[in-house]
Amino acid sequence: MSKSLYNKNTVTGKLFYFFSVYFAGLSAPTAESLAFLLVAMLALESAGSIRSLYRHFLAKATGKSLNAFYYLCPYAKVDYSGFMAMTAKIAPGIIPDTFRPLPVLPCVDDTIVPKSGTKIEGVSKLFDHAAHKGCRYLDGHCFVSLMLCVPVWDNVGPGKARTFSYLSVPLGYRMWKKEEATKLALAADMVRLAMPAFSGQKNVLALCGSWYAKKGFLCLASEFANLDIICGARADTALYGLPPARTGKRGRPAKRGAKLSLDSFVLSAQKAGGYYTGCQRAMTNLFGDRPVMAYVTATKKDGGVRRLFLGTILPTELSFSCAWYAHAPLNQTDWGRMQYMPLFLYRLRWNIEVSYYEQKTFWDLCRYMLRSAKGAGMLVNTINLHTAQ
Repeated sequence: MSKSLYNKNTVTGKLFYFFSVYFAGLSAPTAESLAFLLVAMLALESAGSIRSLYRHFLAKATGKSLNAFYYLCPYAKVDYSGFMAMTAKIAPGIIPDTFRPLPVLPCVDDTIVPKSGTKIEGVSKLFDHAAHKGCRYLDGHCFVSLMLCVPVWDNVGPGKARTFSYLSVPLGYRMWKKEEATKLALAADMVRLAMPAFSGQKNVLALCGSWYAKKGFLCLASEFANLDIICGARADTALYGLPPARTGKRGRPAKRGAKLSLDSFVLSAQKAGGYYTGCQRAMTNLFGDRPVMAYVTATKKDGGVRRLFLGTILPTELSFSCAWYAHAPLNQTDWGRMQYMPLFLYRLRWNIEVSYYEQKTFWDLCRYMLRSAKGAGMLVNTINLHTAQ
């Protein structure tokens, strides 16, 4: 059966050829086992336990034992960070030439996989902010992940104008352990690994929630010339006006203006994207001496909770074709909305939450039963590999 992997006239051979870019540098037995594992997941439309994949597909399709696949994930000499780098390299190739100037959007977040048992490596007590009942603390693994949104033609019916939307491509996962690097460091390293694939891109906008709005991750904005960050921020983040004009008097000039409060932002007369919104350039400790765009949103014109968002890119520096976009509010072209375009793009960060739901619900991302942390990371990234493609 293994010979059919290299025969492009067979289904398994075509799949092996399609995924072979990920197996470069691996030994033939390891590449073959990984290929069959991917084919099994696709054939069964599931990525549950390795035992289940073996019982229903691999046992009949290969001459290998169950232990060969159990040992594959924790012990194979495979650096699955290469999977993410390869997917990041392939993803820009699906962008139509018409949309090359448009921004690509790496999105960063983390998700929890509940696990129980004292013999599972890497399990720790974690806070689940999404818990709706019972205790908010649970035992499990925490994975930091990176997803890429790229512009592609939107599927429309005949006779309608062609539009584009953003396609979500999951890039990879990294397991966070309390005794090792922080989640900020993991997320920053994942973005650094993917950035070489976007060296020719004008605008790369990294999107992250308020938890990642810390210097350990935001420092990326100063490391790459074409990378900007749009993030949520805590409502108590210190904001200051721009430095005042120099007066010519003796003494060191002020580096910042007066301190700003969220209530001092003038909100728009009408809702934009479902919120009353105000924006202005400001300074904040999070980005040092670099001025940023500060956005404040509220559901009510007067009173109510105000939320803060920060962006290192000016709306005038952003290349975006509003008239061609498929969905509101990004397809609104009047100037009153154009100044909020970076904030509207931030809404695409929700796609990473949708990706978590789909992978956990339809591809059994949480069902792995491997004790080794490396094995769990390998299997999760293998699942992510075929969902990304």
